[in-house]
Amino acid sequence: MTDERQGEQHGINTFNEGSLHLALKRWYAQPGDRFEVDVDGSIIDLVRDNLLVEIQTRNFSACKRKLEKLLDHHPVRLVHPIPAERWLIRVEGGRVLSRRKSPRKGQFFHVFNELVRIPGLLPHPNFSLEVLLVRDEEIQQHDGKGSWRRKGWSIADRHLLDVTARYSLASLEDYAALLPDDLPQVFTTQTLAEALGQPRPLMQKMAYCLRMVHLIEAVGKEGRAQLYCRVPIN
Repeated sequence: MTDERQGEQHGINTFNEGSLHLALKRWYAQPGDRFEVDVDGSIIDLVRDNLLVEIQTRNFSACKRKLEKLLDHHPVRLVHPIPAERWLIRVEGGRVLSRRKSPRKGQFFHVFNELVRIPGLLPHPNFSLEVLLVRDEEIQQHDGKGSWRRKGWSIADRHLLDVTARYSLASLEDYAALLPDDLPQVFTTQTLAEALGQPRPLMQKMAYCLRMVHLIEAVGKEGRAQLYCRVPIN
């Protein structure tokens, strides 16, 4: 494929809706689903019978108030993609300058980076979450507006390549099941990190969420480390 054809394929999306969001909405849809429906004064990405589906590609804080308003009267499913594989593509003047694979590999547990923003919604009987592991492309353009880490390159758009896995969380039992069976009765976030093979800062966010929904509770300290234990689900 020539650079010119690649430039067209990876052109900058000038619409309000990002390419990744639009592609996920199309991927998720089933026959009979309705798009962009006004429900109680809010525009919903996808409506399936009485289920409202919202696709949030980042920052759960942006949809928190919307979800809070809708959940009292409607079942709502929040769909969130995590890039298990990402290609970084730099485009300038309609031409592709480079394409390389990002060293970062997203995993399911990375959803807790966002769930810490909305832990109070997790126990709501009308709330469910679906996490999608995806392969995508991040299109970058050099406009001087990007972060200092990218040296002036900003993110212009993201394109979906594939969905490789999906995980559903619809009840407190689903969240409780994320704790390993062989976890000690009393544990720290470091213990949890070692058991799940995840970084401790991420497990601290997971512990915060589980504590907020009363699936674990603090039972003391070991040095400076907080000690936790499971709480049975009523």
